[in-house]
Amino acid sequence: MPKVVYVGDAGQEHAVDATVGESVMAAAVKSGVPGIIAECGGNASCATCHVWVRDEFLSAVGEPNELEEDLLEMAVSERRDGSRLSCQIPVSPELDGLIVDVPPQQP
Repeated sequence: MPKVVYVGDAGQEHAVDATVGESVMAAAVKSGVPGIIAECGGNASCATCHVWVRDEFLSAVGEPNELEEDLLEMAVSERRDGSRLSCQIPVSPELDGLIVDVPPQQP
């Protein structure tokens, strides 16, 4: 079972065992990770699951699509190279150990 680590703005870590095929957002929500609001339930329509993927995982996670890019422009927190909507990142065995930072504010 792949592990995803969510790091809050104060540096607190929340390590979650995620299921292959579920989204990084769904793993966070079911485990009660603070800061992942997920108002739209993972339908890529609200940007309240914005995360910053750590540099070492950028190539494994891949690039956002055009819809995701548009939604990230609406995000309240700073846009970074690693900005992604966690609902658009499917968990895979290759992402075991993925570390994402949770912004201090969501839209």
